Amino acid sequence: MNGRQKNTTILVLSGLAALAPFSIDMYLPAFPVMAEDLGVDIPVIGFSLTAYFIGISLGQLVYGPVTDRFGRKAPLLVGLCIYTLAAVGCSLSRSADWLIVMRVFSALGGCVGMVVTRAVVRDLFPVNETAQVFSTMMLVMGIAPVIAPTVGSFIFMHFGWRAVFYFLAVWSLVMIGSVVFFLKESKPADAGISLRPSAIAGEYLGVVSVPQFLAYALAGGLFAAGMFAYIGGSPFVFMKYFGLTESQYGWAFGINAGGLVIGSQLNRWLLTRYDSPAITLYAGMSYLGLVVFMAGTYASGFAVRETVLPSVFAYMLLLGIMSPNVSALALAPFTKFAGSASAMTGAFQMAIGALVSGAVGFFHDGTPLPMTGAMCFCAAAGFVCLLYYRYSVYGKSGTLPV
Repeated sequence: MNGRQKNTTILVLSGLAALAPFSIDMYLPAFPVMAEDLGVDIPVIGFSLTAYFIGISLGQLVYGPVTDRFGRKAPLLVGLCIYTLAAVGCSLSRSADWLIVMRVFSALGGCVGMVVTRAVVRDLFPVNETAQVFSTMMLVMGIAPVIAPTVGSFIFMHFGWRAVFYFLAVWSLVMIGSVVFFLKESKPADAGISLRPSAIAGEYLGVVSVPQFLAYALAGGLFAAGMFAYIGGSPFVFMKYFGLTESQYGWAFGINAGGLVIGSQLNRWLLTRYDSPAITLYAGMSYLGLVVFMAGTYASGFAVRETVLPSVFAYMLLLGIMSPNVSALALAPFTKFAGSASAMTGAFQMAIGALVSGAVGFFHDGTPLPMTGAMCFCAAAGFVCLLYYRYSVYGKSGTLPV
């Protein structure tokens, strides 16, 4: 694969990966308007986000073995078609219940892109390059969460919140065309891979039995869940608690999401000097220290916009450093079953994210505490996973895992 083909592949994969943050972030500024239009409270609309996480979690477990069996492109195109139809269904919602159901189908269709992007990277690039490729992809796909709330605000203020979902349907159609014309098949169909439930269960058990995968996949899932807690809780915290307008919220969310992009590119520089396990471990330490500081500001009553927004920016920057590394380290042991390993990685992230975002809505008390408490818990639990793997596998010799 020459340089042009490599860049084209990364660009298409980044566009596919960006569909998820667009689907999650674009309609966040419209939560208050949607709640009023559909006759429910804002936390009820928030459950449509939880439903999306649940659908992504379950759907990835299906697509993993399917993409190993039939190749990457055919399942990808089927999933994108389902997503397109479901996005149109969301725009036609007349009740919160219908919106939540359509969001589940959107997730079941769109999550194939998350599975395929990670699997294709593992198919085409050697292990020592995957973290660099993931960081490069985050530079492109990281633009999505930066601009998605702002674009969503513009669309719903001028055309109504339903137009946001029409935009997502069009984006999906663009990606269908990109996959057909620009993405080459990275893995041929393999008739030797069985899709019998017992075989699939055995395949997934084999994946989670690898200590390196389990440690980094769980840690990555917990770190990502902290971001989902922020995503689910930020509309209320910023717009209702701190009084930001929809437009101001979009800008604040976009600036904070920019930390994710900066962190991913800082990681590319760090990888030229340190290995992925060391970067992940020490970034995790900083991550944990930051959320302890955030929890302290809330507990002491100093939670104001001037402290919250910079803290969240730093939170996202550290996440941008860690995410490419934990993804690469989780997938490193696999070749033949990279699709299933990718699916399980994503399932961990979204299952934990669904539980955490749901908990933020369930424990909603009119303060930022549910959001920040969930962020702190996820950071601490993820760091514990890294430490457990570090000491259980390598002991106390001081040698970091490779």
